Amino acid sequence: MVALDIDGTLVDHSGHLPDEIREAVQALLAKGIAVVLATGRSWGDTQPIFEALGLPAGPAVSSNGAVVVDFPPFQLRKQVTFDPGPVIQKVSQAAPHLRIAVEDPRGGYRLNQLFPDGDLTGEMRIQSVEELCAEPVTRVIIRDPEASTEDFSRLAKSLGMRGVSYFIGWSAWLDIAPVGVNKATGLKAVCAELGVRRRDVLALGDGRNDVHMLRWAGRGVAIGDAPDEVKSEADHVTGGFAEGGTLEELRRWL
Repeated sequence: MVALDIDGTLVDHSGHLPDEIREAVQALLAKGIAVVLATGRSWGDTQPIFEALGLPAGPAVSSNGAVVVDFPPFQLRKQVTFDPGPVIQKVSQAAPHLRIAVEDPRGGYRLNQLFPDGDLTGEMRIQSVEELCAEPVTRVIIRDPEASTEDFSRLAKSLGMRGVSYFIGWSAWLDIAPVGVNKATGLKAVCAELGVRRRDVLALGDGRNDVHMLRWAGRGVAIGDAPDEVKSEADHVTGGFAEGGTLEELRRWL
């Protein structure tokens, strides 16, 4: 099985999917190798890439492992939610200016204020902080377009978050998930369903939310653009995305 992150691994940060990567995925499928997306995106944002790759009916891991679906047709196989109240209250008290969104298990997002254009897609509903805290969710997203990744790293450490998992993105973006949930836990469920051994999994990714997946897979490969702390956890580091690093590794697997 080949497990693939999306942003920075399959598509560039403008969302472009190179034809060569699509062709390599199709070649893997033709050899009977399962290809499974494993992404921090919601399922709504994952589906267009699933379709663009021409993947056959089967599983996909989204929301950093909190959601596993079969598609098409859509069937929810796994969904892990948590109470967002404690962490949202802590974040909003520490930094009231931050933008907060929760991924609604029913679809779309509920937010205290809109995110920059292109950050999120789907239905957006503006709510108060109290309303955001009121129901279980699959993910909380914290955003500050004016801050740096280093600022967010310091913020996350200062909050002392317990009972959740969190991942810092490329920009000033913090994903907060149920404790013990990550891409690896989602892929474990998929492997059990497909009868694939862990040692027979190739995983590719470039973000901090890929670390568990890269450690877990039989071969975990970091894209060359990944932060150093991600590269250090991988079995191999391929070239940067723009230099064809993803394609290089997929062709090696073929």
